[in-house]
Amino acid sequence: MISELQVGVITQTHGIRGEVKVFPTTDDASRFKKLKEVIMDTGRERLNMEIEGVKFFKQYAIIKFKGYDSINDIEKYKNAKLYVTRDKAVRLKKDEYFIADLIDMEVVTQEGEYLGRVKDVLVTGANDVYVVEREDKTEILLPAIKECVREIDMERSKITVHIMDGLI
Repeated sequence: MISELQVGVITQTHGIRGEVKVFPTTDDASRFKKLKEVIMDTGRERLNMEIEGVKFFKQYAIIKFKGYDSINDIEKYKNAKLYVTRDKAVRLKKDEYFIADLIDMEVVTQEGEYLGRVKDVLVTGANDVYVVEREDKTEILLPAIKECVREIDMERSKITVHIMDGLI
């Protein structure tokens, strides 16, 4: 299981006082208000960043990190990814899962037939869709609804599905 979860990506600087625009990669951008720190991955290094302030503008979170007080201090971090440790992640409700935990899970039918592995999860308006890659590299799109997804077994890293008419 992944120990860190991505919550955003720094897209650009905001103003001259060291603030950055962050595109949230989490369902609820308001969670940034509750965060005290994040892990910034620049591709070359990983830094623990203390959050000093958060505000919102359109779909972005505007974040000010402690100790970074000018545009010159922060502009080198454009495109850096922001993570939180699992213990600081939002609490999930019953039958909710982090996308990162579903990726690469084995997918089988109720009859035990191996279908493939979860390659991606598409977030749509109505319901998520699991992209399952088969051994021949073709893909099956499975709606993440009760009629199709019968069981998600995190311990065994296995998803059991019912193939509805017309899905394959």
